[in-house]
Amino acid sequence: MSDESGTTELLREIRDNQREALALQREHIAMYQRQLERIERINDRAEALQGRAGASVKFILWVAIPLLVLLLALMAWPYLRYMLP
Repeated sequence: MSDESGTTELLREIRDNQREALALQREHIAMYQRQLERIERINDRAEALQGRAGASVKFILWVAIPLLVLLLALMAWPYLRYMLP
């Protein structure tokens, strides 16, 4: 009988260890899901920032650069007026 009780005790110990391992795996999965949610929120914020940065680039391309070209033309006008016959 001691052999059967030893086997039974060993099987119980294996079962308990498997339950602990499963609980640990569930905990890891829950932690992974929380991290994934956090990463998704960070990614959404980064996309929003990139969208705003794109608006800044459009402003520079359509407003600032033409103004700079106009300013350079106005600065060069006196020089070109005297250089051309």
